Amino acid sequence: MTRRVTVVSVLTALVAAFLAPAASAAPQYREYVSLGDSFVSGPFIPLQRLDPLSCFKSTQNYPSVLARRLNVESFTDISCGGAQTKDMLGVQSGVPGQSVPQFSALKATTDLVTVSIGGNDIGFSDIILTCAAKSVLDPNGAPCKATYGDQLAQRVAATAPEVAAVLAGIKQRSPAAKVVVVGYLRILPSSGGCWPVVPISRGDVPYLDGVQQQLNAMLGAQAQAAGATFVNPYDISAGRDTCAAPWDKWVEGIIPTSIAFPVHPNAKGMAAVGDQVAGALAGTELAGV
Repeated sequence: MTRRVTVVSVLTALVAAFLAPAASAAPQYREYVSLGDSFVSGPFIPLQRLDPLSCFKSTQNYPSVLARRLNVESFTDISCGGAQTKDMLGVQSGVPGQSVPQFSALKATTDLVTVSIGGNDIGFSDIILTCAAKSVLDPNGAPCKATYGDQLAQRVAATAPEVAAVLAGIKQRSPAAKVVVVGYLRILPSSGGCWPVVPISRGDVPYLDGVQQQLNAMLGAQAQAAGATFVNPYDISAGRDTCAAPWDKWVEGIIPTSIAFPVHPNAKGMAAVGDQVAGALAGTELAGV
């Protein structure tokens, strides 16, 4: 009789344990702040936030994806379209823009910071517009390379100390924070292109792709120098660029095929970056998706 009761009791306990809801683990990070530009904010991706509307922040951008994955207690996304390194400490006026510096979101208790910055410092938008315009009369040449030559590489090099200052500023304000520098998703394929769908001349495609690789490499070097973690979405986005099929692309072209700003990540791209950063924080970063 005693043995029967014991067996029944054990079985009952096992069933109860199986059916009981699992205790939710405490989040590893409690106070998360996201800094950066439009490759962070996610312009036009639904739903757009109102804090402020002029920054064009999406509830589906990669910081929002990451915050949900990590189940953080406090999440502040102060990223803003058009931001440059100077907007970490200064007010970003106009549209896009916001009335407070991005560093104003950092606290001593902040324990996770992600930042993507530098593309606007080298003149990303103007470069795309200039190269697209020049491609019209020379679709098979390299008119953009002829125009800029080594200037863009020099701009990347000149931005390096500005990025270093940003990382130093984060460390000063949030000394206990885990800092993750996030690079930029691949915009163009390594060669060929898809003119006129994406109006970049064939010879300029590898040139501009090379500039983007230089930008991401610079960000990685500055992250390493500052003791931060570097996550490079370029590495996981082969075949997901602006020339990919609508169902494959993570970055939209000049004429978007999903709801996103031209030549910017779409919701799928943001989700992929959020997952990649989460994997890096967990030590299981994906090599490809």
